[in-house]
Amino acid sequence: MREFPKRVLVAVVLIPIVLGCVWAGGPALVTLLSLAAGLAAWEFYRLAAARGVQALSTPGIVVSALIPVIVHARYLGFWVPPVSIVALLVPVLLTIALFARGVAGAPMAAVGATLTGIVYTGGMLSFAYALRYHEFAVGARAGTALVMFPVVVTWLNDSGAYFFGRRFGRARLMPTVSPRKTWAGAYGGALTSVLATWALAALVLPSWAHLTLGITGILVVGVMLSVAAQVGDLAESMFKREAGVKDSSSLIPGHGGVLDRVDSLLFTLPVGYVLFGIFLRYTP
Repeated sequence: MREFPKRVLVAVVLIPIVLGCVWAGGPALVTLLSLAAGLAAWEFYRLAAARGVQALSTPGIVVSALIPVIVHARYLGFWVPPVSIVALLVPVLLTIALFARGVAGAPMAAVGATLTGIVYTGGMLSFAYALRYHEFAVGARAGTALVMFPVVVTWLNDSGAYFFGRRFGRARLMPTVSPRKTWAGAYGGALTSVLATWALAALVLPSWAHLTLGITGILVVGVMLSVAAQVGDLAESMFKREAGVKDSSSLIPGHGGVLDRVDSLLFTLPVGYVLFGIFLRYTP
């Protein structure tokens, strides 16, 4: 309870900033995503270090923060390295590990952790930019609606899972990873996500983006976003439990670290992007 005022104050400050950056798009959104990606990567490499895996943290943080910038540059039409050149990141990291670490520095683990951190943070968060400028997103209102859609469903999924887990939870979902999560909470979160998807599809998408999902889309998107959100949360819990820490850091007062706030979104943003491309349709 002593942390509750901090949580509320931070939320009151951060939510308008996030919404403003999403609405503005472009450089504002890229700055937000790059900052979040760099900090999340830093936290991830700290977790790895707690287990004795010394990733190439500096290159990893830099590349993670640069991914949203690269995505933005491609959207603006600037030439950026194609996938074949980006793939050179692997031999570059191996070269760094060769000279900076050698055999004694566990180079395979270092490069593996570095690449995982890059994809897990900068790669996943960049889908927020992709949603903002999705092929179905025409204008700031539509782009903001598509970005916030998985964000809102994720928040409501967490609330539903918490309520149903507290009220009906008995059997543990994955006690070795997150002892408090239950199957009742998982099913409750899925139900809440489907209802939230239906409400957003009925009330927000038509008026803000002139889009619709349809019944099949609502069911599939709702269930898949719930699964993605819960797996994302469990994945970060797995990392923290392996590292023996409660929070990824203490950067955000009352909330822990950046990873603690975006763990589910790292999964729901790319899943939402893919599913919207399949199920979204323009309204007549």
